[in-house]
Amino acid sequence: MRHHLFLFFLVVPFSLAAQYAIRDPNAIPLHGDWAFALDPAEMGESNGWFRTGASLQRWDNVTVPHCFSSDKRYLNYTGIAWYRRTFSWHKKSEKRVLLHVDAAFYKTTVYLNNQKIGTHEGGYTPFQFDITDQLISGENTLALSVDNNTLKPGTVPGAKDNGQPNDPFMGWVNYGGLIRPVYLTVEPALYIERVKVEALPDLATGTATITVRTRVRNTRAQTETTQLALMLEQNKQPIATKWLAKAGSIAAGQTAWLEATTTLKAAQVKRWQLDSPSLYDLQTSMGTDTVRTSFGIRKVEVRNAQLLLNGEPLRLAGGNRVVDYPGLGSMEPDWLVEADLRQMKQTGMEFHRLTHYTPSETVYDWADRNGMLIVAEAGNWQLTPRQMANEAIRSNFRQQFQEMVERDWNHPSVIAYSVGNEYESRTPEGQQWTKDMIAYARQLDPTRLYTFATMRLNQLPEKPEEEASQYVDFVSTNTYGNPAKVLDRIHELYPDKPILISEYGIRADGQQGEAGQVAYLTDYLNAVRKRPYVVGMSWWSFNDYQSRFQNTNPNGFRPWGLVDNDRNPRPLYKAHQREMAPLTLEKVQVTPGDEGVHTLRVRLTARADFPAYPIRYYLLKTPFQQIRIPDLQPGQHIDIDLTVRGFERRLLLEIRKPTGYTVFTQTIDLTNDTRTGN
Repeated sequence: MRHHLFLFFLVVPFSLAAQYAIRDPNAIPLHGDWAFALDPAEMGESNGWFRTGASLQRWDNVTVPHCFSSDKRYLNYTGIAWYRRTFSWHKKSEKRVLLHVDAAFYKTTVYLNNQKIGTHEGGYTPFQFDITDQLISGENTLALSVDNNTLKPGTVPGAKDNGQPNDPFMGWVNYGGLIRPVYLTVEPALYIERVKVEALPDLATGTATITVRTRVRNTRAQTETTQLALMLEQNKQPIATKWLAKAGSIAAGQTAWLEATTTLKAAQVKRWQLDSPSLYDLQTSMGTDTVRTSFGIRKVEVRNAQLLLNGEPLRLAGGNRVVDYPGLGSMEPDWLVEADLRQMKQTGMEFHRLTHYTPSETVYDWADRNGMLIVAEAGNWQLTPRQMANEAIRSNFRQQFQEMVERDWNHPSVIAYSVGNEYESRTPEGQQWTKDMIAYARQLDPTRLYTFATMRLNQLPEKPEEEASQYVDFVSTNTYGNPAKVLDRIHELYPDKPILISEYGIRADGQQGEAGQVAYLTDYLNAVRKRPYVVGMSWWSFNDYQSRFQNTNPNGFRPWGLVDNDRNPRPLYKAHQREMAPLTLEKVQVTPGDEGVHTLRVRLTARADFPAYPIRYYLLKTPFQQIRIPDLQPGQHIDIDLTVRGFERRLLLEIRKPTGYTVFTQTIDLTNDTRTGN
């Protein structure tokens, strides 16, 4: 987040701007009304549709952010579309103005005042252009052309080059448009471009080392020497004295990294945990430029086929969330992110390989605050060997990967990055891709774990060096059938690597219908619970989604979800919540008392198989009382006596996380030894 002072006269309706979070509090949103036109004949550029004064008589009006693929006027359109608007500006000396686009699918060209500013390729990552020199005092004309045609081989993600039916289509819809916020920021001539925080706790002493790396851009014509001042807060209270980074020089027109390190005492450290996601706020200042960012102190590692968070092994359920909602397409207003992730959290989904591309940063903001672990993935979706060897595609992927990492590297919820999904990882090209892209990614961010989602291990290679999972920190496998055999063989190949089941699931329209989903989950989970090296399982998918891929239903949706496309829960939703609860509850005995007051003894057991993680500060609630459950390690149990008043035959019990989410509810029969779950 940035704090700058400037004058600008542009009115944006609060209700509209509030739908899409922009992290810079001084950003100038360009939400709202834009002129819009389709360009199926690709004649907009040659005919100057971007030019000041060009007629808008035959253009429509749309509201940005905008997804033209889901707008009923342009439904399912593939090709180039144009957006135009004007805005007033008063130029200020020694200030730089940046145009930011948080995402536009897929290829975007920007024009300002009759000049081409630049082009960006990639549909899910942010980009920006310095438009200072093209701005004029007075009325400015901004135009963007957006091309969502990913049906030809060469885009990332996009069409394969195998020449087979359905190869041109991704597994989801190529929703086009300015799908995330567009806005301006005003920067000083010497400004902070990026801040990266590496917060590493010492698990033995309780202290933590905070290293802040700041990329500074110098737009002046001479070398500048500068120094950074940093302030750390938690809950708006300073927790460390302001400290200074070592002064550094930045050459004219260049960027440079400045670094500062400090150590926090044990009393100042609150580690970011799944059920206590403590966050810190860092303020980085340089002259008149101030940037704020939040982060968490936590340590993620793999050891002996386990995933460890702050030294404690975790085994967690999760889900894949496809960015798709009726009428919105791939737009993600804040209310939808909140609703989706809350549903996922309530059903026990804590560890996600979310999807095959980069969702809105609001997703990670929410996960940071509410406690989720996420594997973020860039867009290699089933690239072929020829494509993975193509240098243009490799360069495109690296660019998008860097944009993803630099946006998300301060989010404690992001514990790992994936370099692709279901590509041919047993070929030489797939092996080289995995090795090269993980090496490239580690240069950008050495603090995360690295993986990719393979389906080739279902074919059970003979030797570990025959498949690219040899290069990952943990194996991610998309395994839909025969889990016991597949998982045992993967573990035999890579005995020291934990396994995340990055995809598993069954459609709700199968032969056994929605009941078949529940039976599939139960059977699959029975296999996983016997295999301690499986650290996570992520259901495909949390929600139904639109697609043009084969076997999509006539209504346009693929019904894999725990919830349907409108987010109505299926029976699987409650079954997943029940099965993925980290605790079990059982009645021990009921002791009658006087005047209708009885004592109910229940036993709470922390699961030792799956899911399994430490239980801290959980609550047991009844209509009569609320009790804090003593801390439990996996496998431990505790008996708790509850007071029951009245003559009810059934009692509803609720287990709640310290973050406020319901783990499960269960109804206890007070008259006999049976119990029923809600």
